[in-house]
This record gives sequence, C-alpha cells and structure tokens, in this order.
Amino acid sequence: MFSKSNLLATLAAAFVMFLLGWAIWGFALEDFFESHTISDVMKDEPNPILILVSNLIGAFILSSIYRKWARGQHGIKEGPEFGIAVGAFTGLSMGLMWYATSNWMNFTGHLAEVIIEIMYYALVGIVISVIYNITRKADNS
Repeated sequence: MFSKSNLLATLAAAFVMFLLGWAIWGFALEDFFESHTISDVMKDEPNPILILVSNLIGAFILSSIYRKWARGQHGIKEGPEFGIAVGAFTGLSMGLMWYATSNWMNFTGHLAEVIIEIMYYALVGIVISVIYNITRKADNS
C-alpha cells in the first residue's frame, strides 16, 4: 500500500488534480457553472490547503485502487479506462443523485459536470498509470 510506485503516483496525481481542478472549475468554467447554479453554496474564499489535502487523500485512494484494478498491467489503455470508470461514477452516478436530491445546479450544469469529470479522471488515471509504468520499469532494471 505504501510502495514507492503508489506514493509517487499519489503525489503526481494530487498535483494534477489540484492544478486541473483550479484550471477547470476555478477558472475556465467558473462563469459557466455560475450561470447554471440554482443555490450558491460556495465559500467566498475556498481553503486551498484543505483542497490540497483532499486531493492528496483522493489521489492516494485512487492510486491504491488502481494498483489492484490494473493487476500489474500499466499500458496505454489501463489509465484512461480506470479514470473513465471513476469519472462515470462520480459524474454520472453521483451527479444524478445530486440532481435528484438537491437544488444545487440545473440539469445542464449536471450534464456538463458528467463530461468534465469523465475527462478529468481519465487524465488523472493516465498520470497514475504512467507513474506505475515508469516505476515498474525502474524496479525491473
């Protein structure tokens, strides 16, 4: 669980999650989501330290699950497949749950969130698989 591969994948994925999260939700699509928000629940100033800690925890969990899921196969398809599955779970499954139970965003906002989360986690999955692949090759040399 605390292997070199897992810890390096965690750090790389957390870095990507933090930067992509800021770039997507905090910058590029901020106005889009604002226009599709029904009830604004955002803090005026989000806590970047807690966001980073959250990304580290999430990246560690994703990297740990990926390690078992991939079963030593860290090729070009495993990372995006894993990330797409995670993104579909968080974006589609949980997004529909949020839409059914809350007045957070309208349907268009939730639909966009599905697409964004699938792409976001596909990229995170690629980062994790690449790190596992690199460290596996380094361990075998």
